[in-house]
Amino acid sequence: MYNFKRESFYLIQKISLSKLINSHKKEIISSSISNDFSIINISSDKDYFENSLFFLKKDKFEIIDKIKTKNILIVTDISEYYEQLKTNRSIILVSSINSIYKLFLDTIFISDDHKSFEDNYKLINGSYISIDSKIDKSAKLYPGCIIGKGCQIGKNTIIKQNCSIKYSIIGDNTIINENTTLGSTGFGFPTNAGSNYLYPHLGYVYIGNNCSIGSNCTIDRGKIDITLINDNCMLDNLIHVGHNVCINKNTTIAAQTGISGSVFIDNDVIIGGQVGFAGHIKIGKESIIAAKSGVTKSIKPKSIVAGFPAIDIKKWKKIIIKLKKWI
Repeated sequence: MYNFKRESFYLIQKISLSKLINSHKKEIISSSISNDFSIINISSDKDYFENSLFFLKKDKFEIIDKIKTKNILIVTDISEYYEQLKTNRSIILVSSINSIYKLFLDTIFISDDHKSFEDNYKLINGSYISIDSKIDKSAKLYPGCIIGKGCQIGKNTIIKQNCSIKYSIIGDNTIINENTTLGSTGFGFPTNAGSNYLYPHLGYVYIGNNCSIGSNCTIDRGKIDITLINDNCMLDNLIHVGHNVCINKNTTIAAQTGISGSVFIDNDVIIGGQVGFAGHIKIGKESIIAAKSGVTKSIKPKSIVAGFPAIDIKKWKKIIIKLKKWI
């Protein structure tokens, strides 16, 4: 999708299944390997790649039928899944996916963040630009920016002062205003006691054509896939967009809004200021969300909602009228 190649952003250490398993014997309960291939990628619920890892979690078993790729290693911590698949799939049973996830990915994928500016960046007109980035000649970068490895910036796009852009692809005729950060690690972490680390994030950010991203915004890269801001979107200042969020075309968002991970916002949505979104919900097309709303569940297309929790605006107004009588 969108010309994304994981190897453009990450150094991939090719490793065979047998070596990967032998390196982490303590965490592996059992394994069944049909053939020994090398791992060079990771698959998600949406996209499946040859020579990749796939982490099979609870309630996701139906996805297996969609996976037609031959060389894919399934990793699960559910013994029933392992027993059903071990005869015709390469699969390993681990004590905890949360524990093995970081270990496996840190073994295979290395981000560019640990490398020094001197070795991999050039100082051009006051901005540090990776030697492995692609910036159209018509694009304009103001001083103080950092453009990371693999980033692509399209025609006539403007990046204003002090922006940090990593793991990102930006389309044409888009403006990124001052002090905005694209491509940070998302806020995903294990919930078991004693764990205080963020999961590795191997996805990216895609900003479409004719977008405007305000000052001091933060847009996290996807965990495995994409965080998407589609064409003709306008984001005000001080907005946070979590990992794996999809904001579709012609959507407008006012200042100080926070969007949790994996939210899907359809076309032509209008969102007021200081709105908060719970994760993993869907907002229907042409909806309007009033300022200061707290959106805790999915919203149907063409809805107008307000309040916390956000409800139909007519119901919300009736509640406010009653409250005023009681005060």
